[in-house]
Amino acid sequence: MNISASDVKDAKLTATVTIPAADVDATIKKAYKAAAKQYRFPGFRPGKAPRPVIDSMLGSEAVLAQATNELIGSNEANVLNELDIVPVKEGNYENIDLCRDGEDYTYSVEFTLRPSVVLTSYDAVEIEMPPAEVTEAEIDSQVDMLMGYHATFEDVERAVEASDYITMDVENVKNAEAIAGEGRMFAMDSQSMPAEFTEAVLGMNVGDEKEISWTPEGVEEATVKVTLKSVKERKVPELTDEFVKESFSFDSIDAMRDAIKLEVEADKSSKLPALKENRVVAKLAERLELDKVDEDYEQSVFSELGQNFLQNLSARGMTLDAWLSANGLTPEAFIADLHHQADDVARESLALDALARELKLEVTDEDIDEEFKSAGVEDVEASKAAFVAEGRMPAVRDSIRRSKAVDWLVETAKVTEVDEYAERAAQ
Repeated sequence: MNISASDVKDAKLTATVTIPAADVDATIKKAYKAAAKQYRFPGFRPGKAPRPVIDSMLGSEAVLAQATNELIGSNEANVLNELDIVPVKEGNYENIDLCRDGEDYTYSVEFTLRPSVVLTSYDAVEIEMPPAEVTEAEIDSQVDMLMGYHATFEDVERAVEASDYITMDVENVKNAEAIAGEGRMFAMDSQSMPAEFTEAVLGMNVGDEKEISWTPEGVEEATVKVTLKSVKERKVPELTDEFVKESFSFDSIDAMRDAIKLEVEADKSSKLPALKENRVVAKLAERLELDKVDEDYEQSVFSELGQNFLQNLSARGMTLDAWLSANGLTPEAFIADLHHQADDVARESLALDALARELKLEVTDEDIDEEFKSAGVEDVEASKAAFVAEGRMPAVRDSIRRSKAVDWLVETAKVTEVDEYAERAAQ
């Protein structure tokens, strides 16, 4: 098989494939054998009808069409592997002729690829990170969280404030079925509701009624009519050695803080590396010279994210409808959020691709073997062979190149340590 490719233009690549006559003849012969077994031909046992009889009954073009499809389909993985490409959607096969006995078969296919973009800079990125050491502000935050488990809620006769817990009757006026209901409780500082909703509720008094509208991203405007039923203020117990001993089984406040420090240290050691990776990649993506992500590429990322999410739900024994209901989301809001995630992932991937090209990062056979081993594959060679047969090895190389780009970003990043907990406490 011979494969040639055009230059990539507007993220399109055309491959011209020529299959030797011997392979064409073998595939045509196989197609006639399959037809002889699949259909009944009077006077012949199954699988024994000769070619002239099959042509007379089915038409020669019908069998040659099947042979042509087999030739193209069986060679698609080879084409992807040879060109080392990962299309964002199915190849476009147009003006396909039927294969013929004794002749080489040539066809063309157009692939849509990820757009090749550039960055405004390829220098090391600058990010902020939490200190590696545990800070007093972090410990304070954990203490506040533990004390919050013992908080009580007391009715107050005043207007709603930003830290209150409220109960409301919520009537759906338009596109807000998910939050409608009587006696719904909301935490004003939870950020679980749209900002427009929270702002409208601030300052309301018990018995007040109000109509509130907002427009979720990518979804039609939603409107509810709310009636405020109660306002509760959160009361946290006084932190004393006696309370700590009785409620948390520590001898003193200092003993509790020491234990919290050990837990935070362990949490940081496991999470900080991933946090640094996320931040350097996000910072790199800000350098993309790209107004809008290509629609085909965004859709391919969206589909992959959706499939992974549904697989994870299924593994947990949960349906999408049940998950949406438990999280108070409409299908439209879920889809809009997934598209937003897909746009973020697409931008980060394109940025890493651009960096990998600039750094001229290469993928070796050893890199590929290590990739399969790190994934827990027992028979590396068999797994590699399966990926090659399915045309998925180019995607593996893409992933390795991006990983190398991430490693470079992490190693070269200029980091400023910021105690984010202390900053939030000071606000």
